Amino acid sequence: MAKTSTLDVAYVAKLARINLTEAEAKVFQQQLDDVLHYVEKLRQADISDVEPAAHALPVFNVFREDAPREWFTAEQALSNAPRKANGLFIVPRVVE
Repeated sequence: MAKTSTLDVAYVAKLARINLTEAEAKVFQQQLDDVLHYVEKLRQADISDVEPAAHALPVFNVFREDAPREWFTAEQALSNAPRKANGLFIVPRVVE
């Protein structure tokens, strides 16, 4: 883990072409230092008995099986349309 002295927010902001004031850089530097300090705390936790896992909860497929079935015909779908032409819905223009 990099120490806070090697991560300079003002330098990274300059590389990213983000204009930060000195006050903003100071605030972000403090926030970065806080995050890195917390990460260092997490690294000290004993995880030797924890089994690696990709997800904390079981993951399963919630989608239904994709199988062909009867559906509306074009005529049925257009039967209640207020405006239609050539087998298509006629709708108001939304882009000028």
